[in-house]
Amino acid sequence: MNVTQMSSEFEQKLEKYAEIILKIGLNLQPKQRLLIGGPSSSYDGVFLEAAPLVRIIAQKAYQMGARLVDVVWGDDQLRLIRFNYGPKKSLKEYPKWRIDARLNISQAGDANLHIIDSNPDLLKDVDLGLIARFQLHLHKHLKPVLDLVGQYALNWVIVPAPSQAWADKIFPDIPPNERIQKLWDIIFKICRIDQKDPISAWQEHSENLHKRCMYLNKKQYKTLKLTSPETDLIIGLPKDHIWHGGSVKTLEGIDFIPNLPTEEIFTLPHKDRVDGIVKTTRPVFYQGQVVDECIFEFSNGRIIKAEAKVGNEIILKTIDFDEGARRLGEVALVANSSPISQTGKLYYNILIDENAASHIAIGQAYRNSLKGGDTMTDEEFIAAGGNASLLHIDFMIGSGEMDVDGILEDNNTEPVMRNGEWAFKI
Repeated sequence: MNVTQMSSEFEQKLEKYAEIILKIGLNLQPKQRLLIGGPSSSYDGVFLEAAPLVRIIAQKAYQMGARLVDVVWGDDQLRLIRFNYGPKKSLKEYPKWRIDARLNISQAGDANLHIIDSNPDLLKDVDLGLIARFQLHLHKHLKPVLDLVGQYALNWVIVPAPSQAWADKIFPDIPPNERIQKLWDIIFKICRIDQKDPISAWQEHSENLHKRCMYLNKKQYKTLKLTSPETDLIIGLPKDHIWHGGSVKTLEGIDFIPNLPTEEIFTLPHKDRVDGIVKTTRPVFYQGQVVDECIFEFSNGRIIKAEAKVGNEIILKTIDFDEGARRLGEVALVANSSPISQTGKLYYNILIDENAASHIAIGQAYRNSLKGGDTMTDEEFIAAGGNASLLHIDFMIGSGEMDVDGILEDNNTEPVMRNGEWAFKI
């Protein structure tokens, strides 16, 4: 939407959104630099349609005392053009200056904002092997940055903003000129912009997530048992695991919320103690393709069988990406009554979709989900139960029919969720 086309009401909401991003998501500090954009596994920079939002954010950031705001722009069509016409042998290359932009900000402890859209059909005709090879090399280039991000060396946040391609995919049945506004309305709602005082609403929401984490961290369940009509899964938890949700702290003590929206609390499973069968309850959008009705069977932590009604080839290639891709790196709990779940939509964007249901992730575990994990060597982290992989892919498994039980060290069992809702009070 062009700035001149903005209604007064929409512009007010956009300004509130920018304030939430800066004050709640980033908690931007005076004299910090702010980098908007930069490379990741799925995008190369801020998409051009987000320019009106970027300009509002930049203005407000300076008003809050930022000493420099800069933007790394991107165009996802260029990635498609590279796959289609670029030399395949060059896929291991990536512009160093783009990596350095994020690395410099991360090393200095400044702030990094990522504004993402989703172009669901962009890579649907690109060979999966080609995409996987590109991402493998890109992950290696990004590792110094990702290590600092994972250690919370800086305050960062990922937020959504609509693009025409994304809105067209989600709302094909309404007039084209209404689709982006419809998606904006949903983003404003799930990011609590429609509430009377969005900042207070976010502070209360984050505090509630913290309270649930405190409850589970005190319990230190040795095992979670997840059951529903099509799931019977035991997930062992490492000793001294840590549940996270809502805001976190940087190494310098700055509170920030890495993902907006967010409805989850999460920790790491023990990589060798997952057993049983689980079936996904919502489609997953990955590598330009939809994966749906996927069944995983685990034994001693490892996926021994995987099958999807839709996207089976993708699943089989993904779990063989590396050894860690057959093991879990995350288990997250989300109430079925979450605002995102209640919209009943698939958003083709994991930032939003993962907050619609409880989920598991195959691949890399977050080191800060284990006491002392940030300072462990790779070998120590793995020995303690953490999983290592170049991937981290979420699969939604929760529903209004799922129960979650926590099993204590003395083997007593306590309810954590019933019918998809929290079974304990905070």
